[in-house]
Amino acid sequence: MGQEADRRWGALAGAAALAAALTALARPLVLAAALWTAGPLPALQTALWWTSGQSEVLQTAASTETIPLAGPEAEPPAPAAAAAAGPDIQAYFVELQGEQDRPADAAPVTEKTYAQGSGSQYIPCGAGSIKNNTRVSAAEAKAEAEAAAAAAGGLPFGIQLDSDQPQVLVMHTHATETYRPAAGLWYAPGDGARTTDRARNMCAVGQVITDTLNAAGICTLHDETLNDYPSYTGSYANSRAVVQRYLQQYPSIKVVLDVHRDAIESGGARIAPVCTINGRPSAQVMLICGCDNGGSVRLPNWRQNLAFAAAWEQAMERRTPGLTRPVLFSYRFYNQDLTTGSLLIEVGGHGNTLNEALYAGQLAAQGLVDALLGSSAP
Repeated sequence: MGQEADRRWGALAGAAALAAALTALARPLVLAAALWTAGPLPALQTALWWTSGQSEVLQTAASTETIPLAGPEAEPPAPAAAAAAGPDIQAYFVELQGEQDRPADAAPVTEKTYAQGSGSQYIPCGAGSIKNNTRVSAAEAKAEAEAAAAAAGGLPFGIQLDSDQPQVLVMHTHATETYRPAAGLWYAPGDGARTTDRARNMCAVGQVITDTLNAAGICTLHDETLNDYPSYTGSYANSRAVVQRYLQQYPSIKVVLDVHRDAIESGGARIAPVCTINGRPSAQVMLICGCDNGGSVRLPNWRQNLAFAAAWEQAMERRTPGLTRPVLFSYRFYNQDLTTGSLLIEVGGHGNTLNEALYAGQLAAQGLVDALLGSSAP
């Protein structure tokens, strides 16, 4: 009888483990199906790649206590829990060129840590700041920014946690932008800092952001269309059509993130915006929010986008002080009329390494989880 009982308990345990594995696989398959319908083949390949990479996670999950998913009435997870559920950033890192690859005529790279701004042009935003390059008075812009400080009630949209319907779209108008391939502070003359290799360009950073949000229970799609290839001209028209297609197919999407990198130079040197977070070098990030100028830039919902930018900026600086450069609030269009949660984010610059940008992408995404779920870092 003892052996029979053991066999029965073993069968029950095996069935429970199988059920847990099938449940964990459900959302990745939904994401793959979504990208099959709305996105081009590269986006589908990314989703399938992400799905296939879950085997190790599922094996770990099957051997630990199952934690029930939070329902609509449950409290949002603490930021520390969301961060712990995220991917291991080192698994995304790439090998960098060494000094043996340095050409004799290599050009310099200078690292610089940008501080938050102060003075009449800057609007305080928690521990962060907003650089106001518009004619909107600082008082009005500040009022809009402060409207987001009320945490869950401050955003112009609501995010459904653990939904199988997409809530966020990550995409790239300038997908071929890339980073410094060398570990040392130099770059080769003629390096245009662009590549169609999705493992090395902005798509790699977008993948980290996407995986981090999905791990936190925020259903996120990632489009990998190279909107700036083969022609840079018309890239924003191309990306607009891509986003519109997703929004038509998935009206549940509340947030659209256009992920770029900056290109800062001074005296022939490329500038790498850097900081140190948890002992590891990270690129700094900068949000850009457009404003309606009553003429060429038509953004009737700029106030909502600014409130979102303010909430995200505050959350990032609260969780990881020094990660951000001041939010740029300016007369830029960037297709930010399509949702009330549309922002452009510059993740580092062409002076940073891809690994610094990948880490920054994960940190920015963790801050976004805090902002979207109305929680704060411990």
